Amino acid sequence: MSERQNKDKDFSLRKKKKKRSKIKSLLSTLLLLFVIGLACTAVFLLFFLKDVAKTLPSTEEILAHEPSLATMIYDRNDQLVTRLFEEDRTWVKLEGISPWMIKAVLAAEDGDFYDHSGIKISSIIRAGLVDFTHRGARQGGSTITQQLARNLFLTKEKTITRKIKEAILAMRLEKIYSKDQILEMYLNTIYMGHGTYGIDSASKMYFGKMPIDLDIAESAILAGLIAAPETFTPYRNQERSQSRKEYVLRRMLDLNWISNTDYESSVTEQPPLREREPRSSSIFLKDAPHFVSHLLFRHLLPTYGAEQVYRGGLRIYTTIDIDLQKKAEELISKMKHEGALVALDPNTGEILALVGGRNFDDSKFNRATQAFRQPGSAFKPVIYATAMEQGYRPVDHLLDAPLHFPNGWEPGNYSKQFAGEVTLVDALARSLNTVSVRLAQIDGVGRIINLARRIGITTQYLPEDLSIALGTPSVTPLEMGVAYSVFANNGYKIDPYGIKVVRSKTGSFLEQNGPKIEPAIAPTVAVTMRSMLMQVASWGTGARANMKDYETFGKTGTTNDWTDAWFVGGIPGLVVVVYVGNDDHTPLGGKQTGTIAAVPVWKEFMDFAVKKLNLPKTFGIPSDASVESIRICRHTGFLAAPGCTAASILVPVGQAPSSLCPWHGGTLADAQADGNAPQLLLAPIDDEMTRMEYALAPVHPVEDPVYTQDDGLIITTQKREEKEPAKVPQSSSDPYKGVSEGKDDYEARFQDLLKQYNIKTD
Repeated sequence: MSERQNKDKDFSLRKKKKKRSKIKSLLSTLLLLFVIGLACTAVFLLFFLKDVAKTLPSTEEILAHEPSLATMIYDRNDQLVTRLFEEDRTWVKLEGISPWMIKAVLAAEDGDFYDHSGIKISSIIRAGLVDFTHRGARQGGSTITQQLARNLFLTKEKTITRKIKEAILAMRLEKIYSKDQILEMYLNTIYMGHGTYGIDSASKMYFGKMPIDLDIAESAILAGLIAAPETFTPYRNQERSQSRKEYVLRRMLDLNWISNTDYESSVTEQPPLREREPRSSSIFLKDAPHFVSHLLFRHLLPTYGAEQVYRGGLRIYTTIDIDLQKKAEELISKMKHEGALVALDPNTGEILALVGGRNFDDSKFNRATQAFRQPGSAFKPVIYATAMEQGYRPVDHLLDAPLHFPNGWEPGNYSKQFAGEVTLVDALARSLNTVSVRLAQIDGVGRIINLARRIGITTQYLPEDLSIALGTPSVTPLEMGVAYSVFANNGYKIDPYGIKVVRSKTGSFLEQNGPKIEPAIAPTVAVTMRSMLMQVASWGTGARANMKDYETFGKTGTTNDWTDAWFVGGIPGLVVVVYVGNDDHTPLGGKQTGTIAAVPVWKEFMDFAVKKLNLPKTFGIPSDASVESIRICRHTGFLAAPGCTAASILVPVGQAPSSLCPWHGGTLADAQADGNAPQLLLAPIDDEMTRMEYALAPVHPVEDPVYTQDDGLIITTQKREEKEPAKVPQSSSDPYKGVSEGKDDYEARFQDLLKQYNIKTD
C-alpha cells in the first residue's frame, strides 16, 4: 500500500482537520455575533441618543436662555442700596475679571479648556470605568463646557443618562459660542457658596473686591470653592480652604502659569475675609427695608412681576439718599416707642428717606405709609390756611375762651387755661385749641376738607365735624409730609415718588419718573402760612426744633392721653415728618408731647441732613406772592413798637396795619385812623357774655363799628355768621374706632403678598 493510501486511511489526521474547522467556525460565529451586537448597540445608541436629544434644548432655546440676575437698587447718588434676587448674581464681562482668577479656575477645573471641543474622551472613559467598578456614578470628569451645560440646563443627579445629555449639550455649546463666551458664562453662573452665584457676587462677599482686583491667593481660594463650595468655604473651614488653595496654586505652577516666587508668596498669604452678612431669603432686605418694600409692593411687583424683579437684573435708581436713610433708621431704632420718619424734597416730591418702624425683621408694618394716626395740633395749619383763603390775616384776633356746645362737647386747651383775646399768629404758635375750633366754625368744615384734599391729604378718615380742628383725622406720616410741602414750595401739591429710573439688564429705559406738581393754594396764602409756622419754630411750641442759620417752620402735634406725638416741618428744600406712637394706641407715658418725643428726633436728623445736603438758608418768595414783611406785636397785631414782644411775619400787600401798637408806644389817634387795624373775629358760638369777659375791649357789631379803648388797644369786632351747619362731634372713648388698619392685619397681608408673587422666604 502506498504512503498516500496509508495517509488516506489515517483517521487521526482527519480528526485534527475537523477540529481546526470547528475553531474557525466558532471564531466566525463570535465575530458575527460581535458585529451584530455592535450593530445593535449602534442602532440602540442611535435611537437612544436621538430620544435623548429630543429632550434637550434646541439651538434657539440655548441662545434664548436668560440667566437669573440680581436686581440692583441704587440711591440718588448711584450708591448701592440693596439687591433683590432669587440667585445672587451680577453679570460681569470676561475683561472685567482678574487674569489670575481666570487662570486659577482653568487650573482647578479644566486646564485643557482651550484645546478640546467640549468634551475629553479620556476623562469620560476614566470616569465611566470608575462609575462601572463602583456600580454607580462616582467620577466627574466634566470639562468647563460640560459643567456649564449642566448648570444651565440639567439637574445635578449623577446618572449615565445625564452625562450623555451633558456631553451632547457641551458639543452644541462649543458650536454656538466661542471659548471666551463659554468661559464668561461659566464664571458668571457657577455657585460659589453662601448664596452667591458668579464671580462678581463671590468676590464682593468674600473679599469686598471687584472681580478685576483679585490677586493670586484670593483667586486660588475662590477657584477652589467651585468643586464643593460648602466644604471648602473659608468661613467654615479654614484648613480645608487652605488645602484646596494649595492644590489650585500647585496646578497653576505645574501649568507654568505662575512662577515659583508667586507660588511661595501666595501659598502662605492669608487674605482677610469680609465680614459675612446673613442672607436668610430672597425677601431679605438689609438696607432701607421699609422704603424698598414700599416700592416693591406698591409699584415694582405689580408693574414688572416677581420673575423680572427677582431674576431680570433690573437697575433701579431711586430718590433716597442712603446716608440720610441710614441716619433716619438709626434714630428710629433707638426710640423707646414705635414710630416713623419721612423726609421729602418739597420742590419735587422726591422721597429722601423713609423709615416705617424700629426693626423691619420684627415687623413689616410700615408706619410711614400704612399707619393711620391722629396728628393732633399738627393738623391745625390746614385750619389756619383755610382762614387765610377766606381773607383773614395773622394779625386778626379770636377769643381763647371756654367752649360749651349744646350736646355737651367742651374742647379745652392743653394748659387748662385761657388767654382771652389773641392774635391768630399767637394762637397757632401756642397751639390754642379753642381758637382752632372757633376758626373751624368760621371757616366751615367743608372748606377745610376741600383744602386738605387739595394739598395732598387722601385719607378716608377725615371727620366732617368740628373735631377736625383738633387734629382728629387719621393720616399717614407720608400724607403729612406732602401737605406741609405746600407751605414750603409756595403753594404746589407734590406727588411723592421713590423711583427715578428703571433700566433693563441691557441698559434700556423701562421707566422714568420726575416731579408731578400742581397748584393747590395761592402763593400768597402759602407764604403767609409759612411765616406763621416759622413763629411756631422760633418762639412757639416747636422752638426746640429751630435750626440755627436756617429759616425753619413746623408744628408739633399731640393727641389725647399722649398716645401720638408728632413734629412736621422743614427748612428750604427739605420737609421732615417724625411720628412717635405705640401700635396698640396705648399712651406713651410721662405726658410725652410732640415737643418732648418727636422734636429731638427731628432736630438730630435735620442737623445731620444740613451737613450732607447743600440747601439754601432762606425761603424764596415768588413774584406772584403779593406779600410784604412786617414786624408786629404778638399780642395786639399792630406794628411793633420798641416795647413790644415782636414777631416778623408776611401779610398780603395792602393789608398790613400802619400804626404802632397802642399798648407799647403807639398813639390812639394813629390806631383810630388805621384802616387795616386788627379785627376781633367772633365765632358763631360766641355770645355777649363771652365777649364781655374775654375780649380786650368792649365791642360793637361790625355793621356799626365803633373804636373804643382799653389800656390803649383800639380794635373793631366782626361777628361771623355760620356759613354752613357745623356738626359737633360726639364724645368717644376710642379715637381710632372705625380705622381699619393695624400691625397684625398688615403682617397677614404681607404674607399674602409674598404668596401672590411667589416669593419664597426660606
